[in-house]
Amino acid sequence: MNAELQYEINRFYYHEAYLLDNRKFEEWLDLLTNDIVYRMPMRVTCENKDGSNISENSLYFEETKKSLTTRVKRLRTTSAWAEDPAPRTRHLVTNIIIENGSADDSLSVRNSFLFLRSRAGDAGIEQLCGERLDVLRKVNNQWQIASRKIIPDQAVLGVMNLSMFL
Repeated sequence: MNAELQYEINRFYYHEAYLLDNRKFEEWLDLLTNDIVYRMPMRVTCENKDGSNISENSLYFEETKKSLTTRVKRLRTTSAWAEDPAPRTRHLVTNIIIENGSADDSLSVRNSFLFLRSRAGDAGIEQLCGERLDVLRKVNNQWQIASRKIIPDQAVLGVMNLSMFL
């Protein structure tokens, strides 16, 4: 693997985390392709001989650029009561592995994440961790996320809502 490419992809993910943690959601949307598929399947607790416990048929969400844009616009209104006051978040991204590319302008990337969220007046910290499977595509010489599959480690999510972006 090319060390320069690895550095470039690492910086991309660190920049994405910065945008999300600083509530620069409109800029974050610019990191997404217009045809993005952004989904989070449920993890189920069951015995499987193959070891898989991700339900591809049961989803927490499956979104498009249009639905993500609508969510961002809603966060800027007074009806986003779950975000008022705005929570403090931290997106930690690690274990960034470039798996392959289908062409010079497309890469499959795995990474691990830890999401932390705290709210004003609340001593507790919500957390969510897991793995993201992304397809990055070069658009106008810039990397963008064309597909993101978020696989939570938890079968029961310990967060109050899913108003965050992962």
